[in-house]
Amino acid sequence: MSLVRRATVEDAGEVLRLRQVMIDSVFSGANTGASAEWHSASLPTLRARLAEPDGDFVAFVVEHPERPGALAALVAGTLEYRIGRADNPHGRVGHVFSVATDPDARRRGYARACMEELLQWFRERGVPHVDLNASAQAEPLYESLGFTRKPDPSMRLSL
Repeated sequence: MSLVRRATVEDAGEVLRLRQVMIDSVFSGANTGASAEWHSASLPTLRARLAEPDGDFVAFVVEHPERPGALAALVAGTLEYRIGRADNPHGRVGHVFSVATDPDARRRGYARACMEELLQWFRERGVPHVDLNASAQAEPLYESLGFTRKPDPSMRLSL
């Protein structure tokens, strides 16, 4: 039996806690509003998304082996649609985000196991490309799974 399972509505609070772990580690020193005050506003939306069995959002988790009720690792992803092109005529693109492992549960293969489950979820949906943003610390994991750096012309407008 796999350590990895799909996150449920009951996991929402822990999913947000691990997302905060990821935010704090990736953006340390940046003004990200590192407090957890936003969790209460996000919780109802996350619960609703986790309740959709066939939706375009999924999270895979590993339970913490030493702390009952806590999660050790999280990987979340979405299935996005973009107008097709030659190498992706159906326009399906996967996006990975919120890859996080509790600091006291790192180096046990949990993030890799969750990523492998998420990548299988994308494969089952016919997704030919999966994108993610990688920290320098996590890049070796992603490279070992076959991800490569690409020139990224992304821009963002905050509304």
